[in-house]
Amino acid sequence: MNPPSAEALPTLVVIPTYNERENLPDIVERVRTSVPSAHVLVVDDDSPDGTGRLADSIAALDEQVHVLHRQGKRGLGAAYIAGFGWGLEQGYDILVEMDADGSHRPEELPRLLAALDEGTGADLVIGSRWVPGGRVVNWPRSREILSRGGNAYTRLMLGLPVRDVTGGYRAYRATTLRELALDEVASQGYCFQVDLTLRTACAGLRITEVPITFVERVRGNSKMSRAIVLEALRRVTVWGVGLRRGRTPGRRSTVSARH
Repeated sequence: MNPPSAEALPTLVVIPTYNERENLPDIVERVRTSVPSAHVLVVDDDSPDGTGRLADSIAALDEQVHVLHRQGKRGLGAAYIAGFGWGLEQGYDILVEMDADGSHRPEELPRLLAALDEGTGADLVIGSRWVPGGRVVNWPRSREILSRGGNAYTRLMLGLPVRDVTGGYRAYRATTLRELALDEVASQGYCFQVDLTLRTACAGLRITEVPITFVERVRGNSKMSRAIVLEALRRVTVWGVGLRRGRTPGRRSTVSARH
């Protein structure tokens, strides 16, 4: 008997929100249409614009939509950690990271889930902007240079042959997340994605990239800041120096890119 496909396994799409009232209904509807079996968890950081109340109203009409309310704005990484913890407690087998602003297209989610099945043995699938077939839409050239340069620096410092280490559209197996000591993760923003990629690699788990089209948000304000970029550069440098001194959390993974 063939094992069930990843798309058929209990799947939770974790969507952190802070002032995303304009975007939330559309993104939830598109997830539910693209993968009808998937459940959605909105993790709201007490949004002043009422995103959390709107999420509650959506959940009241759809039993596959859930809401986790947190007090205050505590950051993207902490929101994902809280969402992962909730999902693991509820027994989901696949946990997905997805932004609320539409930059991660739900229509591509079936391809990420399929990459967990197709003989790759993948433990983490990253939707990648920077492998062949991946692209970004409506970014200024300066933003693309910053992202490509940051990923190149991260690969150099950490020795990770992942083209889009900072990519935030991801599908994890629950077994992967249980190995990553999530209670020790304190990083935020881009650095959160790097942190979990490095932990996955050092645990000896397999990472696969699939190309995606990343679309810049059209409604609301970006949460990107100079502080987030600087945190990522500082932490990556510290981690890289530590690796060179032999402070390695585990053995490296096998990393592949699917085109």
